Amino acid sequence: MLNIVILAAGRGKRMQSDLPKVLHPIAGRPMLGHVLASAAALEPARVVVVIGHGGEQVRQAYADWPGIRFVLQEPQQGTGDAVRQAVPELLGGDGPDDATLVLYGDVPLVQPETLRRLLAARGQGLALLTETLADATGYGRIVRDAAGAIQRIVEHKDASEAEQAIREVNTGILAAPTKALIGWLASLDNDNAQQEYYLTDVVGMAVESGVSVQAAQPAAGWETLGVNSRAQQAALERAWQQEQARRQLEAGVTLADPARFDVRGELLCGRDVFIDVGCVFEGRVELADGVHVGPHCVLRDVTLGEGVRVEAYSHLERATAAQGAKIGPYARLRPGAELGEDSHVGNFVEVKNARIGKGSKANHLSYVGDAEVGARVNIGAGTITCNYDGVNKHKTVIEDDAFIGSDSQLVAPITVGAGATIGAGTTLTRDAPAGQLTVSRTRQTSIEGWERPVRTS
Repeated sequence: MLNIVILAAGRGKRMQSDLPKVLHPIAGRPMLGHVLASAAALEPARVVVVIGHGGEQVRQAYADWPGIRFVLQEPQQGTGDAVRQAVPELLGGDGPDDATLVLYGDVPLVQPETLRRLLAARGQGLALLTETLADATGYGRIVRDAAGAIQRIVEHKDASEAEQAIREVNTGILAAPTKALIGWLASLDNDNAQQEYYLTDVVGMAVESGVSVQAAQPAAGWETLGVNSRAQQAALERAWQQEQARRQLEAGVTLADPARFDVRGELLCGRDVFIDVGCVFEGRVELADGVHVGPHCVLRDVTLGEGVRVEAYSHLERATAAQGAKIGPYARLRPGAELGEDSHVGNFVEVKNARIGKGSKANHLSYVGDAEVGARVNIGAGTITCNYDGVNKHKTVIEDDAFIGSDSQLVAPITVGAGATIGAGTTLTRDAPAGQLTVSRTRQTSIEGWERPVRTS
């Protein structure tokens, strides 16, 4: 039975923010959210989050997370004290598979595969996630005996000169037998430079008890990087985005510049996808084979079919486009926009809660909202579906093969029949019959002798 304890009580003074540190985002998700997702992948029996500064905000942010328990550490007296607050919530006994894994809310990117490797290394004893660094300043050192067995961890401020030369460091993440861990936590003292209860002291206790202490290392250094400042947050953001770019490149996606690429969610790509510079992908985005995304586009919760082209500076949110559709440049698809096969939505066109049929086009300067547009429809420049009466939204229906002239206003609820033509400049307030020309204009007048006003001062 696996317990996971996540330490999330720190204030984060160096962040210079009223937001609790663990709620600051990496790749569009709060740091604690990343840790909870990795924890969930291990299918633990229980997840306990230790909160402190800003704890109520943290609790509210994740109150609906399945199976989560919160405990308060007040005052904050070190990592050992923090885990000790979680003891009443821990499940299991002294069985060989009863273990507790300790993670950190401000070390957001540790991957499930690394944690599985740590748990496997544990056997029935204790296991530490360690790193070997060229510069270990500030980190707790892993002290081994002549045979290479781990003996203890010494914090940097308490380390001797010889111990400070050690390059293998403690990341803080560990897995231990639950019953033994509870006993060790009860025996902790704060006789150290910080006068805190160090979780790392349980390593020496395990050795004294004859419990095996093993180590595992992460696949990538960024997995164990913590965030204590805005600069560290920005550096970790870039490291994670570079990892996202690497994964997409290995999957066959062409990135015009991997350094100018951001995924803030999940990006799923087919074969021969091209993504230009400066694009941002949020939520869940699916790009089918042959999709082309031009520079500086933002896609949020979007599904694009085979061969869709999204031109520069287009924004798409909760929208879909079928095979061969063309979007942009400077187009905006808002929630509920559905583009049919080979349809076109061009520059400065906005579509919301509307379905545009196969082969239909709205190429310039138009708004299509709360509408059902059939196949092979042409919507001229400057056309507006007037869907909102100030209180309620109304629907516009444009049937197959209709032609909407430029600068037309379609005042919903209204239907334009199949094959109808709406003359340019028409304000349509009644249904337009199928196959007919409908025009609404005042008579054109020219006034002889009219003089343009001139400036008087």
